[in-house]
Amino acid sequence: MDQQVTLVHPGEVSRAGPVSSGLPADLLEQMRGRIRLVALLMLVAFAVDPFFFFGSRAVAALEGRSLPADILRDAAFYWWDLGVVAASAGLWAIARDTRIPVARLRAIGLVYEVALCFIVALRTFGEYYRDTGVMPNLTWAPALIIIFPLIIPSPPRLMLATTVAAGAMPLLALVVLESLGAMPVSAAYYINTAVGSAIAIGFASVGSRVVYRLGREVAAARELGSYRLEEKLGEGGMGEVWRARHRMLARGAAIKLIRPAPGADGRPGVSAHAVRRFEREAQAIAALRSPHTVELFDFGVAADGAFYYVMELLDGIDADRLVRHHGPVPPERAIYLLRQICHSLSEAESRGLVHRDIKPANVFLCRYGEDCDFVKVLDFGIVKAVGAAPEGDGGLTGGNAIQGTPAFIAPEQALGDAPLDGRADIYATGCVAYWLLTGQLVFTADTAVGLLLQHVQAVPAAPSTRARQPIPPALDRLVLSCLAKDPDRRPQSARELSDRLEALDVGTDWTRDRALAWWNEHRPAPPALQAVPAG
Repeated sequence: MDQQVTLVHPGEVSRAGPVSSGLPADLLEQMRGRIRLVALLMLVAFAVDPFFFFGSRAVAALEGRSLPADILRDAAFYWWDLGVVAASAGLWAIARDTRIPVARLRAIGLVYEVALCFIVALRTFGEYYRDTGVMPNLTWAPALIIIFPLIIPSPPRLMLATTVAAGAMPLLALVVLESLGAMPVSAAYYINTAVGSAIAIGFASVGSRVVYRLGREVAAARELGSYRLEEKLGEGGMGEVWRARHRMLARGAAIKLIRPAPGADGRPGVSAHAVRRFEREAQAIAALRSPHTVELFDFGVAADGAFYYVMELLDGIDADRLVRHHGPVPPERAIYLLRQICHSLSEAESRGLVHRDIKPANVFLCRYGEDCDFVKVLDFGIVKAVGAAPEGDGGLTGGNAIQGTPAFIAPEQALGDAPLDGRADIYATGCVAYWLLTGQLVFTADTAVGLLLQHVQAVPAAPSTRARQPIPPALDRLVLSCLAKDPDRRPQSARELSDRLEALDVGTDWTRDRALAWWNEHRPAPPALQAVPAG
């Protein structure tokens, strides 16, 4: 894919909760936004009259006069309005709090629907009769009953019970008004109101069943083996990445999914080339055992022909966002991270593989067990075996296609005229080191072609000349050696680069205590992890 997105920070995780509706978690999470919108609309709608009434009353009191009797008689209705305003404000705040599970939010929203129908009916009946002396033909309660199943999707039985309760509210409002002597109510009007509520309940029941069935169909379409897709995390040219959960183990995972190639009907899909590249990525990751390479759990083909593989779900941030959000890292931390990248690349080299797309976005720093700043190398989608046949028309890329990211590509990879080996990844790792230390790319240009030419021809400036922090001369020289145009002048393997990084004396070390302190300050851990002692 164009961008790997297997990251989920604890604060960003969906809190759908143990919902029994069978609807996808991301669709349920969308309920929060709809409930907030409805609550805000009701708050504004019911706040207008009380605002002017109580404002006029306050002004009149300050001026030592009283309001006309026809205005004061509406006071009871305005107090009811304030009740709706308070309830709506509370519901809006609850829907905004992502710590509250969707199941609980849904229950509160349904209770709100019932109460709102009662107050709307009570106000409409009472005020209309007082002003005209006749009963209104209808209220807004039936409309609310019909609309709420679309706002708060729920299992049909639960929604039926809620709509029946909401449909009974206009009848209850009539009973209350008649008992208070506010208006006489005939048996015919009770029947007429009951019929209107019954029709609304029927429409609401049909709507809730349609929404529920569609949601169930979406959930069924998202079943991949033992995993259930919960939320799309991103998409790119090669497919999609979803947050998923194992149905039996309740284990989170990231699933990379690619749809099948176009069929005879001409429907849009993914090319056979992308499918083969996808399969190769899964096989490459599955063959690697370095703890610093993203782990593959499963690989398969869905019922609709979609290819997928299941990876570990990581909690952290990639090196690209790390520098963009927090600035360049100290030299000792850069060394700590680079050596972990080398660990992953060294194993790939030992298996005759070249990653070909090492870049900050594919270097993921995470909280891994009790470790912080634990690096995972991602996205082996364009991995290539050393000595493999050229990728012509029958291969996985176009005949002279350049694979990689222009800002982090080795000269020989940019030219595409020589076999690649692990030293191309060493060059890209040097570019990553440059980014970590300076917060800047080695080269910049207006176009991708311009970047490629820079990598082939231009001499890079030393990181120390572009960094805002002091960089030890030995580290400066090592980064420049990684960026040598001639592969023979670079470190010849990831292991050699790791050993040379380890031998550097930068005056201080990036310790576990420092890493934990940084993560607790910038990306606070869940309580269970924060309690882990350092040392």
